[in-house]
Amino acid sequence: MKIHHVVVIAMSMLLAAAPTVEARNQPCSGKKGGIKACTKDGKFLCKNGTISASKRKCSRD
Repeated sequence: MKIHHVVVIAMSMLLAAAPTVEARNQPCSGKKGGIKACTKDGKFLCKNGTISASKRKCSRD
């Protein structure tokens, strides 16, 4: 019975940690609506028409 409790606790901890692993911010995230395109100078154009403040560069390939 003790092994069952250990397994349940371990699985609960893994499931609780999963959303924090994927909580990384992306360019144009949130209210900007996501990435629409890449500009000529490598900046992210957001779906709401603004340019992302991200320091990451995109490619137009």
